[in-house]
Amino acid sequence: MERRTFLNVGLAGLGTLAVAGPAAAHFIPMPSDEKWAVIFGTWYGTARDAAVWVSEGMGGIAPVFDARQAPADLGSFDHLVIGTAIQGGKGPKALEDYLKAHASQVKAKTRGLFAVCGNLGKQPGPQQVKDYVEGYLGGITGAGAVPGAIFGGRITRALMEPDQYKMVTELYARMGGPKDDFDNLSRVACMKFGAGIRPPRA
Repeated sequence: MERRTFLNVGLAGLGTLAVAGPAAAHFIPMPSDEKWAVIFGTWYGTARDAAVWVSEGMGGIAPVFDARQAPADLGSFDHLVIGTAIQGGKGPKALEDYLKAHASQVKAKTRGLFAVCGNLGKQPGPQQVKDYVEGYLGGITGAGAVPGAIFGGRITRALMEPDQYKMVTELYARMGGPKDDFDNLSRVACMKFGAGIRPPRA
């Protein structure tokens, strides 16, 4: 395990995970006087991993927050990167609610946007950037012309309820997608995007 990344899940948390909401997952940032944060929305953890890798590309200085556990006050941050997983053209409701609740700060402080997209097992491209990054995330953040990126998604059967997995795989089968798990998320691409927003210092 990397020294800056750990899962903070107690024994009690393991027993109540399904009913008490998500357990806290913390990325421990490197010390910095700069006040950045990465906030993401996810269902099964793909956008979480992307968010951590984006921060690593920035030199590891930005704490990473699931929107369900993000700070109630963004006053301690000067710069934000917002990311999300996409299902049905949208991100999780928890992310939408959080961004709307902090609309003025999000609009003023957002410096980058990213989305992860399964895209029937194919790598997403310019159309997905337009639809999900510029259109969807750009619309709910009001961020304007900031850097944006789209990353390939994944399906992991072990993380999905059987009925959800069945629904997704049947949909993919009808539309020519893969029949089994896949993983198109690239750590290199995520880090490159992070470095483009805030190049790591020597």
